[in-house]
Amino acid sequence: MAKEAALLLVRFGRRYAAAVRLATLVPIVAIAVFRAPPEHLAATASVAGVAAAWTCGYAWWLRAGHGTAPVALDVAVLLGLSASVLWTGAIEDTNTGWLRLLTVFACVTYQWHTSPLVGGLAAVVAGGGAAALVAMADAGPSVIRGLVWAVPAAALSRAAWVLLRRAADRADRMAAEAARVRREAEVAAAVRAEEREFANALHDTAATTLLMVGTGQVRSDAGWLAPQARRDLDRLRSDSGRAPRRADLVDLLRSELDAAQLSVEFDAPERLELPFGTARAIADAAGEAVTNVRRHAGTTRAAVRLSPGAGTWRLDIADQGRGFSPSDVPDTRRGLRESVRGRMSRIGGTATITSAEGAGTLVRLEWPEADD
Repeated sequence: MAKEAALLLVRFGRRYAAAVRLATLVPIVAIAVFRAPPEHLAATASVAGVAAAWTCGYAWWLRAGHGTAPVALDVAVLLGLSASVLWTGAIEDTNTGWLRLLTVFACVTYQWHTSPLVGGLAAVVAGGGAAALVAMADAGPSVIRGLVWAVPAAALSRAAWVLLRRAADRADRMAAEAARVRREAEVAAAVRAEEREFANALHDTAATTLLMVGTGQVRSDAGWLAPQARRDLDRLRSDSGRAPRRADLVDLLRSELDAAQLSVEFDAPERLELPFGTARAIADAAGEAVTNVRRHAGTTRAAVRLSPGAGTWRLDIADQGRGFSPSDVPDTRRGLRESVRGRMSRIGGTATITSAEGAGTLVRLEWPEADD
């Protein structure tokens, strides 16, 4: 999500400001009440009660996130509380520490949920105004300086918050760049996968048919050649269309075997529903294996058996032809490498080729059972 780190920081600033104001409220009110002499206790307790009630309401407003917090009203309340020294005797009792703490914490936390302009003005008005009010009550220089200190404390708080905000913005930029790179990589991978599958389909269909004609393995006027060419073209067109979500693997296998121009003994369940991409990959891999029987095995018969295992399914394509040595197949031949092993690998399955010269060939395709 764009600006996610910045948005999280804004929410954190409001909630943390509310938490700090609430956490410091209890000791601040306790200081006000316990330092007040008996003759000023009632007035001081009343002022402290107003401070506690307002701070709780202001903190709730911050945490709830109901629009812009009423900072101006909070500053006005703080100034009113500071003006209470004129009738509570706080100056004579040296009981102004709690007002200083209340003002400083307010000015510091303003910087975590306001703009720099609003936060700066609030700190200047709250801290400077409080200092001016206690000065009117003949407070000593130390009391005035303590309230004025709220302004530089707020400036330090704003500086720290700006650094955090810049870090959040940098994190958002890095996340956006990473997402862009990830999307581009996914698109590139999808394009490569589509190109690879189209190349596999071309190899398994039209290229194979043309090669058999070109090398003289079949006559150009063979009766099955024209229907086979039409199937090849239909297959290439279908690969560019939108595929269904699920398919019957048994039905796809029958279509591949019908086009194989071999005598095939097929043993399989009545139906096996799989996700279309998985079923298509298995059927295509099996089709290439059967085509290899026709082209290379020197036999016109093959046996294909689909059966379940322990958490897996297995498809065996076997022939009793001349066989070959799998280790002698060059890497440039894409039939076994891409059209069989590659397809099975991409769906999380495996392809095992067992063969030896004069001993026939067994191609075993295995894949895990699908979770419906």
